Amino acid sequence: MSKELVKLVVDLKEQEALDSAAKSLEEGVDPMEIMAFAREGVGMVGEKFKSGVYFIPELVFSGEIMKGIAKLVEPYLKSGKGDARKRLGKVIIGTVDGDIHDIGKDIVVFMLDSSGYEVLDLGIDVPKEKFVEAIKETGSRVVGLSGFLTLAFDSMKETIGAIEEAELRDQVKIMIGGGQIDEQIMNYTGADAYGLDAMEAVQLTNEWIGG
Repeated sequence: MSKELVKLVVDLKEQEALDSAAKSLEEGVDPMEIMAFAREGVGMVGEKFKSGVYFIPELVFSGEIMKGIAKLVEPYLKSGKGDARKRLGKVIIGTVDGDIHDIGKDIVVFMLDSSGYEVLDLGIDVPKEKFVEAIKETGSRVVGLSGFLTLAFDSMKETIGAIEEAELRDQVKIMIGGGQIDEQIMNYTGADAYGLDAMEAVQLTNEWIGG
């Protein structure tokens, strides 16, 4: 079942993937094992996206297949065979103060959610204080700052500064993305890393949380 389900997800064969997952559930396969195979398939789609074989529509569609499989798995939780809703970790993300762009952010949120993370999306034009408050409330170890406009760079720097002032900086890894983000901007803002697309954001989160 493993190779079959992974390949069906990679090939974006939605109905076949759902049928395969349903059959496996009926045969008593652990729901978490099924979800792991689905995540593996989504990860391979991400690799195809990075190499230019797939594009954003395919990336998003693979996430939809993943969600469909998760929906099939949910009723089996009552049998005590596992918890398909178990999350790998928490991630906070938001578009920083002064910027209202959200398309890139929304794709990152979608892919992180599809990859098994609990995502707290703070929205757009988020003041630095709200990021600090969210870290305190959730205990999240990963924070994503999004911004498309050049003015967002200063907001990112100020947000990271506020996290430092709250003595929370050592507790979190911070990634930035959106617009013309590069290593120079990363160093300017004080972030730990930058991502050029949604799959890089997922890969960074995997490295930091261990997904």
